[in-house]
Amino acid sequence: MTLRRFCLLLLTLFFLPLNAVFSQDEKAVAPSAAEGVDSKLNVYVIPITDAISKPNLYILRRGLKEAIENKVEMVVLDMDTPGGRVDITIEMMEMLAKFDGITATYINDDAISAGSFIAAATQEIYFSPQGKMGASAVIQGGGEDVPETARMKIESYLRANIRAMTQDYPYRSDVIRAMLDADFELKIGEEIIKPEGELLTLTASEAVREYGDPAMPLLGKGIHESIEELLDARFGAGKYEIRDFEVTYSEEIAKWMNTFAPALMGIGMLLLFLEFKTPGFGIFGIMGIVFIAIFFASQYIAGLAGNEPILFFILGVVLILVELFFFPGTFVCALSGFALMLGSLMWAMVDIWPDEPIRFSPDLIAEPFVNLIFGLSIAVFGALLFGRFFKGSFLERRLVLADTAGGSSSEIREEREASLPRVGAIGEAVTDLFPSGRVEIEGVRYDARSALGSIDKGTRVSVVKSSDFALIVKEASE
Repeated sequence: MTLRRFCLLLLTLFFLPLNAVFSQDEKAVAPSAAEGVDSKLNVYVIPITDAISKPNLYILRRGLKEAIENKVEMVVLDMDTPGGRVDITIEMMEMLAKFDGITATYINDDAISAGSFIAAATQEIYFSPQGKMGASAVIQGGGEDVPETARMKIESYLRANIRAMTQDYPYRSDVIRAMLDADFELKIGEEIIKPEGELLTLTASEAVREYGDPAMPLLGKGIHESIEELLDARFGAGKYEIRDFEVTYSEEIAKWMNTFAPALMGIGMLLLFLEFKTPGFGIFGIMGIVFIAIFFASQYIAGLAGNEPILFFILGVVLILVELFFFPGTFVCALSGFALMLGSLMWAMVDIWPDEPIRFSPDLIAEPFVNLIFGLSIAVFGALLFGRFFKGSFLERRLVLADTAGGSSSEIREEREASLPRVGAIGEAVTDLFPSGRVEIEGVRYDARSALGSIDKGTRVSVVKSSDFALIVKEASE
């Protein structure tokens, strides 16, 4: 591999994930030029649209992490959803609690079912004039009713989450329960808001209606035509700066990529292994880089990996190449590089939040560890399969350039192996063999590998056999 090709490999691996499926407006990642001068309050707007599923989870997680890193004071969810998966909903509710600033939802125009729970987990709720929120009964993905026992467990857990998150909002917990439980009667004072036997769905005007003494809105803090109008009323015109979180490609691509991330990682590592086993730099290297880059891109899209794991992966590759080209047989650089590569792949799958101490726990590393093992299994099984079934085959001869300028590779191999020292030839180890290194026999140096254990530099050795242009040696008997 030439230096030019090696540099191309590193540059491709580094830059491809950074230009991956999603991109974000520059003002969402870089501080405003006016920041620190006019002291404008920074507001981050995150879209939550369509069905609640993994793409929305990825968007919210990445958006909240970037908001924390950029010291944003307020996050607004721009919501229009018919509902979706309960497990994803709970994860999104828990994520919102990690943001220390102001959280708000602008319902534009629907927060139905799962959307109502996510909205209720934010501190402030606002409505567009056509906004609607409610109808939150738990159902299965196909629209069927959930079995009674399972439904009661899910609803109990959801209500507990809402109570824990809405202690400062006297009506909110009961309102959400009325949206969830048809048998619950919502009553404030002598006025029945929702009778038994139906689910509550609030319009914008109903949500901001005031009850009690002192009078307080039932659920919403206001009705506004747009988020800009909302913020003008909340902070004053010109006293805030919006940093939009913009999605430029299909969320479904992100969902697909992350679903197959462990397989992408395993295939990428297998292809890079095959590239190291073949001469020059070709299709295996290119495809291996592409698969590893897609893996890192999928983790970035999911709100997990930043640039740091990519840099450590590149450093691991560099250490392995240093071992191969400059210090063969030492294994220090190779083992360090391999450890860095594996560590960076696992790091890319761990959900670490900014400004939070890293507490290693089974919940944090269990899924990334399982995914890493799955990916490594693909790589190891593929390498064994290739070595077992393709050795000496037409495919292997094609991969190692069966025909060359100087003749066929089989003829060159036969001539080369015929020139190697005979079995029993005596020489000396000129490097340590752990188990690979170099030996000198009759004034000529050869690559060699210890037949058993390690051999120290300066030790007399004898040739046991030759294999693939290299020698297999052992310590010579006195």
